[in-house]
Amino acid sequence: MLAKRSWLSLLIAGLVLGGLLGLPGSSAATAAQQIEIAVVWSGAELDAFNAVIAKFEEKNPDVDVVVNSVGRDLPTVLITRFEAGNPPDLAAMPNPGQMAEFAREGGLVALDPAIVADHPKAFVDLATVEGKLYGVFLSADLKSLVWYNKKEFAKRGYKIPTTWDELLDLSDQIVADGFAPWCIGLESGAASGWPGTDWIEDLMLRISGPELYDQWVAHDISWRNPVVRAAWEAFGQIARNEQYVFGGTTGVLTTNFGDAPAPLFTDPPGCFLHRQATFIQSFIKNINPDLVAGEDYDIFVLPAMGPGLSPPLLGAGDLISVFRDSDAARRLIAYLASAEAQALWVGRLGKLAVNKKVDPAVYPDPVTAKAAEILGQAEVFRFDGSDLMPAAIGSGAFWTGVMDYVSGQDLDTVLAEIEKAADEAYTSGAATNK
Repeated sequence: MLAKRSWLSLLIAGLVLGGLLGLPGSSAATAAQQIEIAVVWSGAELDAFNAVIAKFEEKNPDVDVVVNSVGRDLPTVLITRFEAGNPPDLAAMPNPGQMAEFAREGGLVALDPAIVADHPKAFVDLATVEGKLYGVFLSADLKSLVWYNKKEFAKRGYKIPTTWDELLDLSDQIVADGFAPWCIGLESGAASGWPGTDWIEDLMLRISGPELYDQWVAHDISWRNPVVRAAWEAFGQIARNEQYVFGGTTGVLTTNFGDAPAPLFTDPPGCFLHRQATFIQSFIKNINPDLVAGEDYDIFVLPAMGPGLSPPLLGAGDLISVFRDSDAARRLIAYLASAEAQALWVGRLGKLAVNKKVDPAVYPDPVTAKAAEILGQAEVFRFDGSDLMPAAIGSGAFWTGVMDYVSGQDLDTVLAEIEKAADEAYTSGAATNK
């Protein structure tokens, strides 16, 4: 009995000593390094991101990732915590503009460009400040798309346009055939007008190029600049043309954005073209659940303004940056840039992966896979301009101006009102990102 007690005492002493000294197998030796990532996501997006993190932790058992879902207050929270010297290890950045601000203030960790070797140059450039990489895009949403009824196009011999002039020629042809070419819906409750801002941003990018587009977003050029005016006028060629739009301008102003594509699939069609982002597919399927993507409907990119030009792309994206340097943080950001992580993320959400090596099979249908292919070939990509502007403009005067313009107000008056609001917003300290 004494011998057994002595053996047990020695075993317990060994376990205690091992724990104190951190010997192999002890809790001290296996304690994971904890890092925090602050994100805006909730609901299905948060569930999908947690699945990505779970796979990372499975591959990196020495790292414990705490996902802090902050919500829409994330931009303010990041500024507050940065100024207090207590930023998270990583964060989902609201947009490239705020990322660049943190980078210039020395708040972000410069990353190894090798981790984005499989990302389109346009997205690498968006995450680069003064020649250094400060972020990784986990996914993107593509806005520069025109949706169409594929079977009706084939039936009537309509061809996919490759230039803006060809797009207008197609619109004229559809009018001559007795139909309205376009469906547009600007109604969205208190947010009415936002779909029109996407139109104008897309056209601004095509007319001005990315550099002048960036100046416009930053209010380094006036809203009354001739190039800005040209973008509005190009939008008006379609949205204010009673023959071009289903239901006339009254229909444009009163149709909810989610209902707008429905007439594409009536018999006969009420319209043949609808410009909207990748998310609209869920609305199309909700209204017409029997439609087959790639057979009944398809997409093409809103054309460039001149022949032989590659159309720039407008959209938004999920951008991650590192505030606190550590081996664990660098491993996590590299993983989020990988095809494996992005396949997990987009496979659950229907977003588009930025990593070009993501297998198209992860997408739920051929139209989404096609959008991802378009994104992967991006030469120029810019963020939704209104999302980068002060809220008083991007979700205020710009939205209101769109509704006023389509309702028939003089463009000079509309642009003067937005310019007045912009002068005040950008100089009064109100120029914080939404």
